[in-house]
Amino acid sequence: MEAQNTHFGFSDDELKALPTVYRADLFSGKTVVVSGGGSGFGKAIACLFARLGANVAICGRNEERLAATVALLERMGARVFSASLTIRDPDQVNHFIDDVWNKFGALDVLVNNAGGQFPQMALDFKVKGWNAVIDTNLNGSWYMMQSAARHWVTRESPGSIVNIVADIWRGMPGIAHTCAARAGVIYLSKSVAVEWAPHRIRVNCVAPGVCETSGFKQYPPEGLKTYPESNPMLRVGDAHDIAEAVAYLAAPSGKFITGEVLTVDGGEQLWGDPWPPGRPDYFRPKST
Repeated sequence: MEAQNTHFGFSDDELKALPTVYRADLFSGKTVVVSGGGSGFGKAIACLFARLGANVAICGRNEERLAATVALLERMGARVFSASLTIRDPDQVNHFIDDVWNKFGALDVLVNNAGGQFPQMALDFKVKGWNAVIDTNLNGSWYMMQSAARHWVTRESPGSIVNIVADIWRGMPGIAHTCAARAGVIYLSKSVAVEWAPHRIRVNCVAPGVCETSGFKQYPPEGLKTYPESNPMLRVGDAHDIAEAVAYLAAPSGKFITGEVLTVDGGEQLWGDPWPPGRPDYFRPKST
């Protein structure tokens, strides 16, 4: 992990060579959709599935990032499909999922990774900012889930959904909007995991703690300084930690797991004090 590098996260060459516990053909013949696949967690997840033999479909809003990821996945030998869209629009989502089936003739795993937020104290949220985060992280995730599930039910095919959420268990001061949205996705997932069990559709979540990705660029230095103190391991994780957790839930290793949240946070849910906008003076340690 390049913690001091200005681009943060892994380079393309590193993503192709990171050690993995999984065998190279684990997802051979399977088709995996990864939303937000052009950068960050999504890119790392797409790369791991490509390395493990899957056909990979990615979507996102930034065409340049998507194109770069497609080129990387193809160099790794994967069959790839990509589309530029916003998951806030259910019609665009439905067209994308239709196109995946038309391209590959199947969809086995949906990884709902697309989302976004910005560091800000809750008193300063504007309506537009609040709605943007909720619409992307909660509504967009739902549109993807429902569209994939409808195809599986119509075709009487099994499916697996893995939603990338957040470490919401003790609240998330400084990014309360995404805490609200991701908590909604978690309990939505638990609800439909029961509803969709008769259709052989499993629904799970992965909750990252503070893990370094290219998204670190949007946080101020005073916020980043709090991140090594976010958990009792006193370090940050990385995008590959999340990719391997997703693969575990999507593979046969997760065949008897549904409605669950796999938290990958170095113990942050037990102890830690991350502040994305920077720690307010009130919460700074008092000198004695």
